[in-house]
Amino acid sequence: MFRLDSYLESRRKSVEAALDFILPSADTPPARLHEAMRYAVFSGGKRVRPVLCVAAADAVADKAPHAAEAAAAVELFHTYTLIHDDLPCMDDDDMRRGRPTCHVAFGEATAVLAGDALQCLAFGVLADAGMEPGVSSALARELASAGGSMGVAGGQAEDLAATVAGATVESVARIHLLKSAALIAAATRMGGIAAGASAAQTDALGAYGEKVGMAFQMADDLLDSERGEAGGETSCLSVMSAEDARERIAALTTEAVAALARHLPADRTVPLKAMAEWLAGRKA
Repeated sequence: MFRLDSYLESRRKSVEAALDFILPSADTPPARLHEAMRYAVFSGGKRVRPVLCVAAADAVADKAPHAAEAAAAVELFHTYTLIHDDLPCMDDDDMRRGRPTCHVAFGEATAVLAGDALQCLAFGVLADAGMEPGVSSALARELASAGGSMGVAGGQAEDLAATVAGATVESVARIHLLKSAALIAAATRMGGIAAGASAAQTDALGAYGEKVGMAFQMADDLLDSERGEAGGETSCLSVMSAEDARERIAALTTEAVAALARHLPADRTVPLKAMAEWLAGRKA
């Protein structure tokens, strides 16, 4: 019988091992920069995006030799976005996952450089993993697209420009799509590509990831509200009720699972289905 907790733990451990191998040691010069990079990467996160990447590969094939590298690249890139997101010129957050953010712990300049270096390392991993050139370039293209002006960077720009007075259901959904869902969709597409998925399977995994990503961000907004944390102008709760948000999360989760059914065998997508339901139902 499938156990999600066991699956998450085993996949998380494999991702952690890959990240530990890829990252320079904390005492490798320039030591403070490498210490900051490792501090940010090994911060106690659940590794949702890289585990989704591996689960997508599992949905396509029994063996995907480069799924671990694809997953690690996703997490390195994601960590770079978090470091920059927390900066005083961005969201100006002092704490993340219960400890000081990178710029608080290491200084703003080092944090910026740590984020820059992690982004470069993510693409370096995809270039150096010994993959077929076509696979390597396809993975890099997915990550670049999700992170650029039509993805995370664009979402952050729109987030910074947003105001409570101007917030609409559509504007908040667009920011969530670019800033959060785009990278999750890239993670699931990259897992499929690493496992040799067909174009139709890759698109199905991407549709799943986009729906899950939107639901994931809305669930985060609900959790923030339950913890008493301000939601801000780009929270779904600034434009809809908690009840409406829960209904939308449920609908997105159903749509995500349905996207898989069209091109992937049901027995291979059990982990992805279970993860979609888990992410949608998280509690404070």
